[in-house]
Formats: sequence, structure tokens, C-alpha cells
Amino acid sequence: MGKKYIRIVAGQYRRAQIEVIEATGLRPTPDRVRETLFNWLTHFWGGEFDDKQVLDLFAGSGALGFEAASRGVRQVQIVEQDRQALAALRTLKTKLNATQVDIYAGDALAYVQKATHPDFDLVLLDPPFSGEWLEKLWPQLPKLLATDALVYVESGKPLEIPDNFKILRQDRAGVVHYSLIQFVALQK
Repeated sequence: MGKKYIRIVAGQYRRAQIEVIEATGLRPTPDRVRETLFNWLTHFWGGEFDDKQVLDLFAGSGALGFEAASRGVRQVQIVEQDRQALAALRTLKTKLNATQVDIYAGDALAYVQKATHPDFDLVLLDPPFSGEWLEKLWPQLPKLLATDALVYVESGKPLEIPDNFKILRQDRAGVVHYSLIQFVALQK
């Protein structure tokens, strides 16, 4: 079987190909969905990407994180634990000379639990649909988020969010539900 590729939709790395490896649970976000997400971000950020910091948990192919880098965000932190996916991510980073992209090799939940970086403007969550990843992550996310930060989520069912988030946009592509939500600090 030949290699599979997807492409970066827009920006500095437009049309660059991303190899899609064979890995359990890996579902690269389709071009159309990524284009929709970044249209939403352009709207909510007023087209300003260059001051944004992005965390891509469960990076997989890296399509979401490298798309953000291509569009000019200041920094992208990618988190992935699959060795084959990590090798492909490192190769892509080198090929694109994407110096604004940092790659963390390890488990997403472990990264979030020990992370001290409090200022991510966007967190990209595309976890495997099996497991209770979102339920485990919701309580941990606020410590990583800037004021009014956005979170993009892909899930296999309609999204149920905690009280300290609100849904800004949502849609569905096949079996994948995707949502852009905003962090809202609760008043004490």
C-alpha cells in the first residue's frame, strides 16, 4: 500500500504535504474541516495570528499544529507519543524549517498535568475517540489557558462541556463532531 498524504491548506507552508502514517486511532483532520476551523479563528481573532501561542495535544499527523504555524502563529507546542508519528512530525518540522514549532514526545495527559505554561491562546484537542480523554482533560485545561482562550475539539459524539467553557461554533463532518469553544473564567 502506498503512502498517504494530506496538504496544508493555506499560509506560508501552503500545499506542503504531510505524510499520514498508519497508527491506531489516527484520523487526520480533513482539509475542509481545517479550512472551516481557521476561518472561525480568523473571525474571532480579527485575522491576527502572529501573537498567538497554540498547544496541539494528540498531534498525530500534525495537520492542525502545522496549519497554525503556516498561518503565522508565534509558537506551536505539539504533543505526541506514537514513535512513528513523532518521527514524521520531526521530519516535517525540518523540511519546513518550522522553527516556531516545538515537539514534545509523550502522553498528552501527562504533559498537561505537569505543564506550567499559562498562556496558550488556542488548544487543539483531537484525541482518540476511545477512552475518556476529554473528561480527564477538562479539569486540567484552565491552568494552561490565556484569558478568553479558544479550544478546538473533535469528538465522536456531540460535545458536553464544563460550565467554564462556552460553544462558539460547531459542526459535523461524517462521524466527527467538531467545535470551537471559549474558556470563560468562573467568578468566585
